[in-house]
Amino acid sequence: MARSPLLGEFFAEFFGTMILILFGVGVVAQVVTGGFPTTTGATGDYNSIAWGWGLGVTMAVYVAGRLSGAHLNPAVTVALAAFKGFSARKVVPYIAAQLAGAFVAALLVRWAYSDAINRVDPGHTKATQGIFSTSPDIGVSIPTAFLDQIIGTAILVMVIFALTSAVNNPPLGNTAPLFIGLLVVGIGLGWGANAGYAINPARDFAPRIASWLTGYHDAMYSTNGPELYFWLPIVAPLVGGLIGGALFVFGIERFLPAAITEPAEIGVVEPTPLR
Repeated sequence: MARSPLLGEFFAEFFGTMILILFGVGVVAQVVTGGFPTTTGATGDYNSIAWGWGLGVTMAVYVAGRLSGAHLNPAVTVALAAFKGFSARKVVPYIAAQLAGAFVAALLVRWAYSDAINRVDPGHTKATQGIFSTSPDIGVSIPTAFLDQIIGTAILVMVIFALTSAVNNPPLGNTAPLFIGLLVVGIGLGWGANAGYAINPARDFAPRIASWLTGYHDAMYSTNGPELYFWLPIVAPLVGGLIGGALFVFGIERFLPAAITEPAEIGVVEPTPLR
């Protein structure tokens, strides 16, 4: 019986995103329940979170890259469809796979860390909601958080396009996942304070739903007040991804075809494409 290529791509996106969330949400759970920032014996800090997410991205890309291109992020999928010829008919299946993988992974983290969460926050309040999804920091307004997510996701997509463009002197195909992971670490270190650098609708929304279904009744709201917040890490990254893709395509890539004939471009290696 012939295998469906789209089915394989669906499972690649599912398991790749699941690995990403197991690393990312898992490291946040460890840091939050381990006492940071109030206990000297804390099991990690903000640097742990940034590196945990970055390494999670790297491992997830290695898991899914061969079959699906390892989008792992609806903002990346939409940007690739808009600017790189990714099939429009695959957009919804890819996003569905990403959401499903993130949801399952978040439930696994919620189950595995349930005792630790109950120990530090038995009421399942906003004190530990940040394990699963993002929210603006104290004093950060919704417009600022929206802008923050646009900028962070634009950086993400622009640099991913640069790292995976065959005519832009990219890293070798088997090292590209490492550099994409380092990119996420860098975004976390530079753009995490305002709103937690979701930069990925699947990463934020699916774990938010998982936490809401398992006792976090305020999961859809900002930690700063009663306003609904769940929509922002969905809409802003999609906008930011389109901006980042456009910046690379129209600001860099359109000048590259002429440049590849220059001696400086000899030896360009084509990586496995992030389709």
